[in-house]
Amino acid sequence: MQAQRFSVDTNILIYSIDQDAGTRHVHARAVMDRLPDADCVLTLQALAEFFHAVTRKNKMPADEAAAMVHDWMELFPVAVADGRTLAGAIRLKERESFAFWDAMLVEVARASGVTRLLSEDMQDGRKVGALRLENPFKEGFDLGLD
Repeated sequence: MQAQRFSVDTNILIYSIDQDAGTRHVHARAVMDRLPDADCVLTLQALAEFFHAVTRKNKMPADEAAAMVHDWMELFPVAVADGRTLAGAIRLKERESFAFWDAMLVEVARASGVTRLLSEDMQDGRKVGALRLENPFKEGFDLGLD
């Protein structure tokens, strides 16, 4: 079986702390609780977007959000963009109809060897090279870590 490397989109991070999100919170929390046992990287972009969103929407005070980001940075390697990933993101946007920031997240994840990118907002099942986009809220989703 091919090695799996995971990453998550911002929405999974947000749902994991948002108790008002109901079943999405439960599912996202379960995913985030399992990923430290897996090969997982987080993107700097997703962490930054998480901090911005939860503080802007008053889901968390800034100091708690910063502490959460810090904890995730301790648990997971953090992947960052560079000129090559920016060029790849621009190509993805132009050729594959991705929204720009989604394309950046995908390209940074791909450059980091991610094979499974978990996101509610991108097309479930779509492949970009070796990377597969997966919606963890979809019926029958399996992280496959058992």
